[in-house]
Amino acid sequence: MFQSLTDKLTQTIKTIRGKGKLSEKNIRAALNDVRTALLEADVALPVVKDFVATLRQKAIGHKVLKSLSPDQELIRLVKKDLTALMGNVNEELDLKANPPVVILMAGLQGSGKTTSTAKLANYLKNQKKKVMVVSTDIYRPAAIDQLETLAEQVDAVFHKSSTNEKPIDIANRAYLDAKKQSCDVLIVDTAGRLHIDEKMMHEIKDLNASLSPTEVLFVVDSMIGQDAVNTAKAFDEALPLTGVILTKVDGDARGGVALSVRAITGKPIKFLGSGEKVTALQPFYPERVASRILGMGDVLSLIEEAENVLDKEQTQKSVKKLKKGKFDLVDYLDYIGKLKQLGGVSGFVDKLPAGMLGGLPSGALSSLGDDMFKNTEAAIQSMTKIERINPDIIKASRKQRIAKGSGVEIHEINKILKQFAAMQKMIKKTMGKGGGMSSMMKMLGKGLSGGMPGGMDGLLK
Repeated sequence: MFQSLTDKLTQTIKTIRGKGKLSEKNIRAALNDVRTALLEADVALPVVKDFVATLRQKAIGHKVLKSLSPDQELIRLVKKDLTALMGNVNEELDLKANPPVVILMAGLQGSGKTTSTAKLANYLKNQKKKVMVVSTDIYRPAAIDQLETLAEQVDAVFHKSSTNEKPIDIANRAYLDAKKQSCDVLIVDTAGRLHIDEKMMHEIKDLNASLSPTEVLFVVDSMIGQDAVNTAKAFDEALPLTGVILTKVDGDARGGVALSVRAITGKPIKFLGSGEKVTALQPFYPERVASRILGMGDVLSLIEEAENVLDKEQTQKSVKKLKKGKFDLVDYLDYIGKLKQLGGVSGFVDKLPAGMLGGLPSGALSSLGDDMFKNTEAAIQSMTKIERINPDIIKASRKQRIAKGSGVEIHEINKILKQFAAMQKMIKKTMGKGGGMSSMMKMLGKGLSGGMPGGMDGLLK
């Protein structure tokens, strides 16, 4: 997300820094670049106009032009105004009502409501909440079965429903059941509907009136661009929306929706959904997102995600082993697994500062996707235990056997071993001091920008 916007704004910032003392002409040129970047990122035109006008008024004022570091002051203003545009602070779910707190999920068909329901249940479960989920979607084939499967994955209480029932009857019965089972939260998944479908909109209005939910979350696919903002506005006119969940942000390189929805609807973005895994949901922090947009990264979120996703005890064991300079192909395979748990290559790289990418555009590595690891995993899994521990013994005949067993060409086997050797060398240099999760993140970051796997050049060939 934000790849194209980040690349353009990062270039603008570099140009500003090269000017030293800024003039009004320099600032106007930079703001024109900012305006173009925002429009190309599919930010709504009224939002762009207001943003640039406000920024111009501040930037051409006395404070920036007279500042000892006018370039830094301008960058600070851009970050501050971007943060304000998205709502300044993270707005948490309101869970203060008497349990069970009801959360109603609304949105278009295909927006990711059912998956987001499970992701949200998982998020709340990690906050020590007992969560029940129920589907009132009696129209989409297998919608109820899908939610039941996902509920099992996240260990949420699933309230059974049937396509033969009325949605409002299902919801009311689920509420009583959630109360009976002492659940903290009840999440109600609804059928996808168009705002112009009067019958379907009347149905969800009745659900809202009957349940009196504390939260009414609009789930929207970020890939549909400005249509997402317009649809959110239409739904808000029919329902008392309390927030937005943006889904499929990993597939949206522009990010215009995130910068537009708050300004146009007045509703806060509460979560970002990326990927299909039930863990792929993160709270929306405007300041952190603004930092990512400006190429400053979001290492804090990365560390938080790592602490939530990765096994702490196992990670500590891995760090201790790395500190001793021990790193074999078994560890290498585990390393790849950890990256996947952290949202894959794209999810990881997206939160790194631009400087850690060695000058590469932000999308250069993330665009490769997790497919880049498939050959590596297949090759290592085709090796014997001894070969994984001591790869130096892998000569020509062994390479032929590994290639045959994994379906990977011999030249790829050579490349994988070369990449591993580079990683092994990097580990020995990096893990001499420190420890803990933050050190692990630094190590991972250096690996990506230096020699992981085999350096950027090796990945991009």
